[in-house]
Amino acid sequence: MTGVALVEAIPEAAPDARAVMGRASGENFPVALRILSRQDRRRLLAVYGFARLADEIGDSLQGDRLSALDWLERELERAYAGRCQHPVLTPLQSMLGEHPLPRQPFVRLIEANRTDQRVRRYETWSQLLAYCELSANPVGELVLHIFDLATPANIELSNRICSALQLAEHWQDVREDLLAGRIYVPAEDLARFSLGPDDLAPMLDSPSGAACARLREAIAFEVERTRELLESGAALIDAAHGRRKLALGAFFAGGRAALDATRRAEYEVLGQAPPKAGRARRLIKLVGVLAGSRP
Repeated sequence: MTGVALVEAIPEAAPDARAVMGRASGENFPVALRILSRQDRRRLLAVYGFARLADEIGDSLQGDRLSALDWLERELERAYAGRCQHPVLTPLQSMLGEHPLPRQPFVRLIEANRTDQRVRRYETWSQLLAYCELSANPVGELVLHIFDLATPANIELSNRICSALQLAEHWQDVREDLLAGRIYVPAEDLARFSLGPDDLAPMLDSPSGAACARLREAIAFEVERTRELLESGAALIDAAHGRRKLALGAFFAGGRAALDATRRAEYEVLGQAPPKAGRARRLIKLVGVLAGSRP
């Protein structure tokens, strides 16, 4: 982009820094961040802040979300030029001055949230993976750049892990997504189990019966396919050393723990509380990852 305004008002409805960064405690970040050096921790949080801000705008902003996302892309340009306004981007701006990162992964994160405004359902697995290319994989690529590990081979492995992490979250959050009018389970996969996208919303009021049993079978299918995708990226852990290896292992272990939590819940994803893995289970999985165990 060119001709970006030197100064532009932050959209009135844009989330503030406290609201954005407060979400970190509920994700894979707590374990990974405690493992890392102060410098890596600061850089990773700067990237996380941008990704979280984009998601908050795309998911929760009251008003014109597409216009706000356009503003965010201009604000990203200002961060690269050293003159951003929003406090969430200030740490990113500082980091870019000392450790340059490619701009395209950030742009893809914004585009993922634009996609969310247009697309509410996915027909095929391939379409869903293409969405993960925008919504999840850029974060892993940026982490690899921070860790000085961004080779083409490592990025490919990271893409598999990050897509699997995103998918694992989708399978846990079927109820939440349905309430928001979104369905991430591909229509072609629902059809395998004699279901259609329009069959899902009525299950929220009556979460039992044959249709719900077929949905559990569909989620079981997705969980195991996602597990295969996750495990196909496991070699990335061995590309890192020291604290960075521990951090990558923590993210990977979080994916295993999430998939296991859905399996332990017998693939029941329409309950009031989504199946989630606690801290202890994530740590147990991390020990297994570092010991080289495979399912």
